[in-house]
Amino acid sequence: MRIFNRIWDLLAVVIVLAIGWEIFFAPRPLSTATAYPAPHAVYDRLAGGQFRVTDARGRVLFLDFYASWCEPCRQELPAVEAYARAHPEVEVMPIDVGEPRVAAASFAAQLHLTDVALDPQGLSRGFFSIAGFPTIVTIDPAGRVRATWEGYDPAVATAMSNAERKLEAPTAPRSNSR
Repeated sequence: MRIFNRIWDLLAVVIVLAIGWEIFFAPRPLSTATAYPAPHAVYDRLAGGQFRVTDARGRVLFLDFYASWCEPCRQELPAVEAYARAHPEVEVMPIDVGEPRVAAASFAAQLHLTDVALDPQGLSRGFFSIAGFPTIVTIDPAGRVRATWEGYDPAVATAMSNAERKLEAPTAPRSNSR
């Protein structure tokens, strides 16, 4: 009987380790076969000016779609912002979806978000097939959507770092736009 208890304990540990691997370390898929050209979307920036998806060509681009009412977004956004500050060679654009400028500005101030783009009409949902929040769309230096990561990921910075390494073009221009 004691041996069966040990086997069950071992099985439980293996399952927990497998789940931990999947959540924290397993790379997110970056399919070449299903890649498609990123839409030529243009967004107003909270601080003024515009952000064009096509302006990031030649660099890896992460579009982080969120809404202020989304609790998982509130948890994930600080990690995404920290990644953006630590990796100026990539473009990371947080995009507030479906909310008026006032709500977006208040939320951005609460979380100390910088360089936020606005999508008050929620057009991104159709442009990028967004079903829920948070959603990160990963675009390669050639301007192709390579992955859409939907849902909260406590290891989002690791996923972004893995994607950056796989997608970064060896001749991609370096810029410190953030």
